[in-house]
Amino acid sequence: MTLDLVAAYRWMRLTRDVDEAIRTLWLTGQGVGGTFNQRGHEAVSVGPALCLDEDDVVAPMHRDLGAYLVRGMTPHRLLAHQLGRATGPSGGRDANIHGCGDVDLGIIGFISHLPQSLPVAVGAAMAFKLRGEDRVAMTWTGDGGAVTGLFAESLNLAALDKAPVVIVVENNQYAYSTPIEQHSANPDIAARARAHGVHAVDVDGNDVEAVHHVSRKAVNRARNGGGPTVIVAATMRMLGHAIHDGFEYVPQGLLEKWERRDPIDRLLVRLREEGVEQERIDRIDADVAAEVADALAFAHESPWPDPATVTDGVWAGDA
Repeated sequence: MTLDLVAAYRWMRLTRDVDEAIRTLWLTGQGVGGTFNQRGHEAVSVGPALCLDEDDVVAPMHRDLGAYLVRGMTPHRLLAHQLGRATGPSGGRDANIHGCGDVDLGIIGFISHLPQSLPVAVGAAMAFKLRGEDRVAMTWTGDGGAVTGLFAESLNLAALDKAPVVIVVENNQYAYSTPIEQHSANPDIAARARAHGVHAVDVDGNDVEAVHHVSRKAVNRARNGGGPTVIVAATMRMLGHAIHDGFEYVPQGLLEKWERRDPIDRLLVRLREEGVEQERIDRIDADVAAEVADALAFAHESPWPDPATVTDGVWAGDA
């Protein structure tokens, strides 16, 4: 299925605007939790998520706001979550993406540290296969997560079982402050995945059409019994690991190089090539800005959680 470029643009613009709203909340002392900026990751989170059916599941990480939004997590709930309000997905018990999920939307909550969500996604995929369900699991990790033992173990198990899982590796050049050439003796992540018997492909992670194309093939492959795929998406984390990180260790020239490959700017070029009028793009931008403003108002007006409920949902079996 061909990607609807206009729809993809709206999701990517919404992702960036929500992300910037969260960053602003933190910089102005309003955000309760930590903030992990996603700038530059819009294509690699939106493109794959748009390939999934309603019954599929995702296990995104902390730079995949686009996947949360595509799956139905509203900006209202995400911003309320950042402010620690009762209307957020954790009911105010957490206040950053590290505690964000909603199984009713098919979103498995993010597990801090990478790639701890990977075996969970593989397990979900194995369950789908065991139950004979036509469902796919998708998860994301980083280049740093791809050098851990858990990554190797998860890929081995997924390959053995031909689990219907798609693993997107966001190769954003840095594992916190360590560049890939200093944490991996073999930076060819796709080759390492193939060594485990997993189909693997490389893609330009800042080109949403390319990411969507390989993701669609991977999802179809998984759904048709072909087993797991690792998609290694080259991208760049344009700000620090988290909001408190000044990322002075990243060469300015490298950032300038990737800024010229900004995924939203590149999609805008494609839209103009396709004849999409600027007036239509402006309307999308205005609609997204209004949606985020409404979500901010909703979040600020939302109640704080009731302290009496602090242990609700902590133990299995709670109502």
